[in-house]
Parts: sequence; structure tokens; C-alpha cells
Amino acid sequence: MTSLAHAQPPRRDRVWKNRVFMVAMLFSMFVAFGTLVVLLVDTILTGWPALDWKLFSEPPSTVPAEAGARPAILATLYLGFLVLLLSVPIGVLTAIYLEEYANRSRWWNRMIEVNIQNLAAVPSIVYGILGLAFIVRGIGIGRVVFAGALILTLVVLPTVVVASREAIRSVPDSIRQGAFALGATRWQVVWRQVLPAAIPGIATGSILALSRAVGETAPLIMVGAITYVAFNPELFGPYTALPVQIFNWTKQPNLEFQTLAAAAAIVLLVIVLSMNAVAIFLRNRYRKKW
Repeated sequence: MTSLAHAQPPRRDRVWKNRVFMVAMLFSMFVAFGTLVVLLVDTILTGWPALDWKLFSEPPSTVPAEAGARPAILATLYLGFLVLLLSVPIGVLTAIYLEEYANRSRWWNRMIEVNIQNLAAVPSIVYGILGLAFIVRGIGIGRVVFAGALILTLVVLPTVVVASREAIRSVPDSIRQGAFALGATRWQVVWRQVLPAAIPGIATGSILALSRAVGETAPLIMVGAITYVAFNPELFGPYTALPVQIFNWTKQPNLEFQTLAAAAAIVLLVIVLSMNAVAIFLRNRYRKKW
């Protein structure tokens, strides 16, 4: 009994350590959220005077009073739609194969899983360099909207695959076994039972990945998102994006351009936060408890 009593630390010592740990966590949270709040407030106060209809309806200009971000906003929306159209089917089908069909004892299936996990941690600028070499110049697509969408699809595809796999894996195996017992084929089980039950998680992960793609700047600069475009973008035409336009305005010495950059940042924040809100709504609305 005496040796056990000496082996355990005193209760007062444990309480003190818990309090220190709690204070450290609260301080870290305060620093993180405090910095975020300061940045948001500063951006809103700086950009609010320039947040008017001219920002949405006019093209960029060398005159701050006449400058807007219409081409960049449209290109950002086009890129988001194309990324969603390309990444979701490929990512979901890949996840279905890996979770429902792949034999994990095969070396190529293990290699695919390892590569997907590794690609999720690759910096986006690396995708931009590869896209410049193999898509823009190799295939010869050029510095167009479609090339930017392909690069952003590669950036977010590992995230979509991982999120879809987790959503499919969360479906109870009893649902699969019950469907098999009733005579359903594997594809019928996946299409009519597993996939509908996993849609909330898939949708949440896909939208969050899309919100990351919308805010990317480095890969778009590498594949030709030029800083000055005064016309509406086309699928196979020159373009700029909202993050690139913000980056260009922040480099200007004129304070009015800094105000325009802050206003464009507010627009980008609204787009990203709207996507996150949709993801949260879908998760809470269609989530099932097994």
C-alpha cells in the first residue's frame, strides 16, 4: 500500500497541472481567435468604403476611382464551378473503389492509398509548377480558365477522396450485409444504400475542399492568371482570379488600391464563408445517427 501511495502523484499536484494546461489552452485559443478577429475587423473597416456596385460591375483600371473586379469575380465563380464539376465525380468514384471494391492485399491498391495521403500534404505551388509543365505547355491547353480549373482540381482532389472515404466508411456494415442478404449485387448496395447514406459527409468534404480552391493564388499565378484582365473570362481564354487581383492591388503604392484590395478580400471572404455555411447546413440537415 505504501509503495502504491508513493507511486501516484499527490492530488494537489495533479490539480495544479490541469489548471496550468487549461490556462495554456485558453491562451492559445485567445491568441488564435484574437488575431483572426483583428484581421477581419481591419479588413472590413479598410475595405467597406470601396464595397459598392462599381466593384462588381467595372473591370480593373489604373485609375482607382474607376477600378473594379468584375472579371476576377466571374473567373473565380467559373473556376469554382469547374473544380466542383471535375473533382467530385472523380473523387467519389475513387473513394468507392478503394472502400468497396479494392483488394487491399494488392500492392497497387496500397500504393494508391499511400499516394493519396501524401498528395494531400503537397504544397499548392508544386501543383502549379507541374501544371505549367504538363498541362499548359505539355498538352498545350494554354494559360486559360480550363487549365486553372484542372490545376485546382488536382490540388483539392486528395481532400475530396479522403473525405468521401471517411463518409463511406462511416456507413454501418450491417446495411451492406442486409442488402446482400436480400439478393442485391455489390453495385446495387453501393448505389442504393451506401452512397445515399454517405452523401452528407461527401458533400461537406467537397464544399470545404472547394472553398480552399477558391482562395488559392500560387498555382493560378503559375498557370497564367494574369494580373490585368479588362474583359469577362471565357473557358479557353485569358483570365484572372480574385486572389490574384487582390495580390496585384496590395502591391500598388496608392492607398486607394489598398482599399480596393480590402474590399475584394471581403467579397472573397463572403464567398468562402457562404460555402462553409452550406457545408455545415448539409451536414446538420442530412446527418444520420446509426
